[in-house]
Amino acid sequence: MTQTRIAPLEGVRVLELGNYIAAPTAGRLLADFGAEVIKVERPGTGDELRNWRLYKGDTSMLYRTLNRNKKSVVLDLRTESGRAAVLELIAKSDILLENFRPGTLEKWGLGPDVLNEANPELIITRISAFGQTGPLSERPGFAAVAEAYGGFRNLVGDPDRPPVRVGVSIGDSIAGLYAAFGSMMSLYQREARRRMAGLGADRRVGYDAAATAGVPLSERIIDVALNEAMFSMMESLIPDYSAYGIERERTGGRMEGIAPSNAYFCNDGSSIVVAGNGDSIFQRYMETIGRPDLGSDPELQTNAGRWARREELDQAIGAWTGTLSAADALAALDAAGVPAGPIYTAADICRDAQYASRNMIQRFDVSTGEETLNDVGFPGIVPVIGGSSLPIRNLGPDLGADTEDVLGGLLGMGASQIAAASGERVSEQPTGAGESATGEPIAPSARHVGKEALQG
Repeated sequence: MTQTRIAPLEGVRVLELGNYIAAPTAGRLLADFGAEVIKVERPGTGDELRNWRLYKGDTSMLYRTLNRNKKSVVLDLRTESGRAAVLELIAKSDILLENFRPGTLEKWGLGPDVLNEANPELIITRISAFGQTGPLSERPGFAAVAEAYGGFRNLVGDPDRPPVRVGVSIGDSIAGLYAAFGSMMSLYQREARRRMAGLGADRRVGYDAAATAGVPLSERIIDVALNEAMFSMMESLIPDYSAYGIERERTGGRMEGIAPSNAYFCNDGSSIVVAGNGDSIFQRYMETIGRPDLGSDPELQTNAGRWARREELDQAIGAWTGTLSAADALAALDAAGVPAGPIYTAADICRDAQYASRNMIQRFDVSTGEETLNDVGFPGIVPVIGGSSLPIRNLGPDLGADTEDVLGGLLGMGASQIAAASGERVSEQPTGAGESATGEPIAPSARHVGKEALQG
């Protein structure tokens, strides 16, 4: 029996003019659940992410991961034919994703008004360092800078050392989540108005813009700022400061005001994380480590009291874990119902039964151009629908793998038109060449025909 494909976004077409991580993350999320995502890349080198953490070949596993389930089309946005092709694709799309530096699309004659003329129902989702408005809107900046502006970086690390960065591009990824959510929110609003007007689900059939009392352009522009995406994750940072003058500080492996919750060494050289900070958990936690006196101490019955004595508690817990292997410590904590777990490496994740049971590691053979790497694991699709991760349809494609199919099949272009639009002929760079969409300079040795087209 053939299993029905689960694709709740099937029929939605997304045009991705995105580089690096933020917009591609949004595109990946939409593609994972069935949207047709057409990723436009510059001629020659494509998305710069192809070269990040590149160990072999010409396309990194990072690119293959973040651009899975998409199509790759090469267009040279420096040329009239390339820009005209974008507008033709816009006319057939539901959502545009872009993460250029504000003003870049406008310089190319592809600003919101032009896009709206090509498609009066298009959802335009824009990701930038500081948003499309405000005194910092034109300032360049990657996620590392935005994480600092958002208040996040100040809280990461130990109090006696400079702030540190987490090991993944968390600012870009969170912005991508907001971009995907904003896009779907706007798409729902559009379709809800169509239903109210009694129109069919497919706007391309019998479309009557006047009958929909369509969503105004200003409400179809989703403006995601990296710094605001991080700021939105900062919980009560501002209310605590505004109400009480509290300036939170770095606390290492702890979370301010919550104790005991930390990582602890075991006698086999590994570490575990234990989150025994719940009031109802604390007493049995202390009994498990052989310190019932702490569990019954009146001063330690609330988080506030435990936080005040956090050093004492961590010392007691560390003394206990230091006598046990990680497996033995975790078994004792699990038996007592205390939340705890190992600190996994990539190798640990790959052999973990829980991940495997939900299809969260999916394996593919990957060609580097020189050899085929067999059985390479890739992270599954989140959230789970139908009991396990949906299958990945394809990894991030080779550069331009779908150019002919999309431009020829969808737009009906001939071979010469495709060649002109995809930048097979050299043309003059537009204003701003040599600078990325977020304002990062491009080293002369790294410049390539069409490089300005898709930076950011």
